Amino acid sequence: MAKNPPKEAPAPEGEEGAVEGEAPAKKKPPILIIAIAAGVLVLGGGGAAAFFLMKPKPEAHGEKGAEEKDKKKEKKKDEKKKEGEGAAAGAEGAAGTPVIKEGPDGIVFYTLPDIVVNMQTADGKSTFLKLKLTFELPDAETAEVLTPNLPRLQDMFQTFLRELRPEDLNGSQGTFQLRVELLRRVNLVAAPSKVNAVLIEEMLIN
Repeated sequence: MAKNPPKEAPAPEGEEGAVEGEAPAKKKPPILIIAIAAGVLVLGGGGAAAFFLMKPKPEAHGEKGAEEKDKKKEKKKDEKKKEGEGAAAGAEGAAGTPVIKEGPDGIVFYTLPDIVVNMQTADGKSTFLKLKLTFELPDAETAEVLTPNLPRLQDMFQTFLRELRPEDLNGSQGTFQLRVELLRRVNLVAAPSKVNAVLIEEMLIN
């Protein structure tokens, strides 16, 4: 009686279908996982780059803030300077520039800077005359004519007043004559405009 042939032992796992003489094939990682990992890396890198590029530089921001502060400081300094100049101009108005004010019935009062001249007395001693004069003008246009000619007017008055002596100004007659002479001279400068009157607000002889 023939014996049954011995059964072949089952092939170990992982070797099924393997060709004799060839090593079993290695398992490859799924392509989907690699693609996802690569996408995450690309997106993460791009996001980080965008974050760093879009983020404002602290130095530039600080410089901009400093520039704005400097501009504000300079603006305040300019305003204070202008205020100071305006106050100084107001304080020196009587000393260097005429003061113009509106009067009744449309007339304009035009006050000159104080006039100080050195007069000669009969005995040769020096005497100082100080005058504060105001012109009565018919309108503001006459004031606009006088202001640019103020140096000529002051020179004319200085020349005339230096020739006077203290006794020439004594009494009401002397004051009246002084007004007439000053009015004649100011109208020469103001022509064709005309000044109505010369008012002597102050006259000191020392």
